[in-house]
Amino acid sequence: MLDLAPEDITEGPLLRALVGLAAPLFVQNLVQVAQQVVDLFWLGRLSGGAVAAVGLAFPVIGLLFGVVGIAALVGTQVLVSQRVGGDDREGARRAGFTGLAVGIAVGLAGGVVMVLGARPVVALLTIVQPLAGSAGDVPSLTVAYLSVFAFALPLGGASDAVEGSFIGWGDSRAPLYISVVTVLVNAALDPVLIFGLGPVPRLGIRGAALATALGFGGGLLTALALVATGRNEGMYSRAAAVLDPGEVRELLDVGLPVAGQQVARQTVRIAIVGVVFVAGGAAGLAAYNVGARVAAIAFIPAIGLQQAAQSVVGQNLGAGRPERARRATWLGVALAAGGLAVVGVVQWLVPVFVTTLLTPDLGERGLSLSVEYLRILAYGYPAIGAAYLLEGGFNGARRTRTSFVATLVQFWAVRLPIAAVGGVLLGVGVVAVFWAVTLSNIAAALGLAAYYRYSTAGGMLDRAVAATD
Repeated sequence: MLDLAPEDITEGPLLRALVGLAAPLFVQNLVQVAQQVVDLFWLGRLSGGAVAAVGLAFPVIGLLFGVVGIAALVGTQVLVSQRVGGDDREGARRAGFTGLAVGIAVGLAGGVVMVLGARPVVALLTIVQPLAGSAGDVPSLTVAYLSVFAFALPLGGASDAVEGSFIGWGDSRAPLYISVVTVLVNAALDPVLIFGLGPVPRLGIRGAALATALGFGGGLLTALALVATGRNEGMYSRAAAVLDPGEVRELLDVGLPVAGQQVARQTVRIAIVGVVFVAGGAAGLAAYNVGARVAAIAFIPAIGLQQAAQSVVGQNLGAGRPERARRATWLGVALAAGGLAVVGVVQWLVPVFVTTLLTPDLGERGLSLSVEYLRILAYGYPAIGAAYLLEGGFNGARRTRTSFVATLVQFWAVRLPIAAVGGVLLGVGVVAVFWAVTLSNIAAALGLAAYYRYSTAGGMLDRAVAATD
């Protein structure tokens, strides 16, 4: 089921292609969540300030990794998949090399920005994010963490680009292996570098950041080792190792709008945190964080399916099969919406259990608000699953700007205004923010579905096939 050749994706059963590609990606995303848990486990034994510092650093890391990793990963994946589908193997190898070069270059630039901008950015965050500066040494710890984490960006960018090549070829098991090694290296080094062992000095929060960077290094070495084994007919070649400006522009034209999506999401989420605190205080903020963590786990299957759909759509368009690409998108929508509907029902039925499992010491008001937020979130789960897959359908056709615009509307035109007006100006309270999240998810799904039908009826996929020739 998981062994897929390009002809399986362009000619075989679509359900098998989607599920076969998505299954390892689903496990990979779970492994990446486990990496965050491992870091928190050891940092929690260092100090509460260290945990708070990493939480404060997370939006910055999300922004920079969104630009560094996502642009290289998606741009590489889409170009490689379309060229593999069109039987242009050398073109696919050329796109893979270009993605690797872009991932390294953008990662280095992001690392420099993180080092130079860590202190002023943290100063800004302690103003924007309530309670962030109340733990005394949290800002200085955050600066220390970011300054070392900067070394992870070029390694992560390169690793993500190679993963994009693998997924584009229809090989989603290799990225899973890469992520497993990344997490294992990180987990093994965390206690050694944080607390010190033998000749290794105690580095504290800097040790956690260094362990993460070395984990990405281990993942990159694994990726290159897999490439060296000749997987997927040899994904790289010396002949393809030429950096062509036109190829770089083509890759960035696909990848940068997806990176812009991440920036749009992260910046609104930072603003929403402030709105939540004003509208609901510390209890509201705790409830919002519980919901965000639960949702991040609940959406993992949809994210895996989206990545799979981008390759399936891209390869079928490259093979000149627009109708098959269209059916793959709608099949993915049905799978993601149906699966998340089931998750939503379970979450709606047992919100107290979910909340106390994550935060057993939450106060009475925090527990009450968390339960309410988890139930409100559940109503929008099918919609967010559908939205992810519709974006995957557009992305596979190189229409990543459509996904970017949809995200701008979802977060900036729907979510933030409803949250700010309802939660603060009208005095409805933090529940208005909770509903803003769900209503924006539903609006995104409905808007994307309507526009996808309109665009495909207008020949979007036929034009995408012609563009691959």
